[in-house]
Amino acid sequence: MRFLPIALSCVLMAPVAMAQSGADKDYLVPYAGIFDIGDSDANAQFGLEYRFADIGYGFRPTVGANVDDESAAYVYGGLNWDLPLGYNFTLTPNFMAGLYHQGAGVDLGGGIEFRSGLELSYAFENESRVGVAFNHISNASIYDSNPGAETLLINYHIPTDWVGGE
Repeated sequence: MRFLPIALSCVLMAPVAMAQSGADKDYLVPYAGIFDIGDSDANAQFGLEYRFADIGYGFRPTVGANVDDESAAYVYGGLNWDLPLGYNFTLTPNFMAGLYHQGAGVDLGGGIEFRSGLELSYAFENESRVGVAFNHISNASIYDSNPGAETLLINYHIPTDWVGGE
């Protein structure tokens, strides 16, 4: 229920998403931030996503991986939904599913974990973006223990045609 207002806002903004700048581009998105921000033992997290070009209505298939400074790792895939807000800002809800390895890090209750979150980014004239994201990761109670964790991240969207020299 807590995500219902966000979902309704996103549905109302869907027609706007079709006209977004950079929608035809794939992006490499390196990010860094804090994992388990609500805990006194929060730690650094680093990751990389590949966001494919818009497949319609702002939806971008996404794959990614991250690690933290306690050897925990998460490999995932899912969807980002780019919703332009105007003035070069984009709101991006996301949902991912993946495999989590605890390492010496936070025990999230099991190996299958789901991530949902929101990102706010700003697009530059060269179609790169800088953003801040807040995510929640948990196992949706498919295991006996479901402590969950939150992340606060900053990221930079690099159009892949920069890398490929197109």
